[in-house]
Amino acid sequence: MRKQPPIQAGTRLWLAVCLGFCLCLLAGCSGAPGTSAPSTSAPGPGPTRRTTAPPPPLPSTTLSPSPPMRVAGGGRWQPRPGLTWQWQLTTPVDVSVVADVYDIDSVDNSAQVVAALHAAGRKVVCYVNVGAWEPYRPDAARFPSSLLGKPLDGWPDERWLDIRRLDVLRPLIAQRLDVCKAKGFDAVEPDQLDGYANDTGFPLTAADQLAFNRLVAGLAHARGLAVALKNDLDQIPQLLPDFDFAIDEQCAEYQECAELTPFVAAGKAVFETEYNLPTSAFCPQARRLRFSAMLKHLALDAWRDPC
Repeated sequence: MRKQPPIQAGTRLWLAVCLGFCLCLLAGCSGAPGTSAPSTSAPGPGPTRRTTAPPPPLPSTTLSPSPPMRVAGGGRWQPRPGLTWQWQLTTPVDVSVVADVYDIDSVDNSAQVVAALHAAGRKVVCYVNVGAWEPYRPDAARFPSSLLGKPLDGWPDERWLDIRRLDVLRPLIAQRLDVCKAKGFDAVEPDQLDGYANDTGFPLTAADQLAFNRLVAGLAHARGLAVALKNDLDQIPQLLPDFDFAIDEQCAEYQECAELTPFVAAGKAVFETEYNLPTSAFCPQARRLRFSAMLKHLALDAWRDPC
């Protein structure tokens, strides 16, 4: 309901003078009417009248609503359930795909590509492999051999990293995230966040993985970047407060999608990709769970078939 406007200052003064003059006439006083009306008897707007006046202006930060789940005082993007997305790790990126969010490689794409997507109204996620070593990355030589474990299943050129070595990995990952920030990305997809559940060559524990994943999330947030929890479904209950959205591969195929629902319940997007199922086999469930799902080639080229 719209509040009544306050009485203007000139009107209040005129009312006070007139009332004081009338009281003086009734009391038989002969002094100047403007000096005989005490402030306590003036019926101008006191505390009881201010209930009809607009409240004092609030700071602009209060008037501008912030999306729920956004860190107080931070301006980073918070992906919401229902956004459409494209995931392309090949180049050149097909910028004509109609999707709210693009997930693209951090090294293979320039700031100009990110800017072009922003100009088209897209948000852009920066793909960074943080849990495994890739020999073709520009900084590959900076990773000590003692950090390198067994090859990844299906990706023989890549090696798992010893995520217990936070002292060594922190500056390496920080520099990669600096690249994402410098190119203008909105968020980060840190890959290989579930080494403890794989045969890495290191005796990694669930506690080791939690510490590493929280380190990655903290480094991203320190740079104003949203961060995705990639796979690692078993640790969602512990990591949900630390991550802004989820990216998952094949949860429908492996019947694991229910484990991701805490993200949607918290107002955070779940981006799902399937490789082997027809859309008819997973899209009805994805819509019901409010996941942003699509069918992709395993090569993650430009082709997609969204729900």
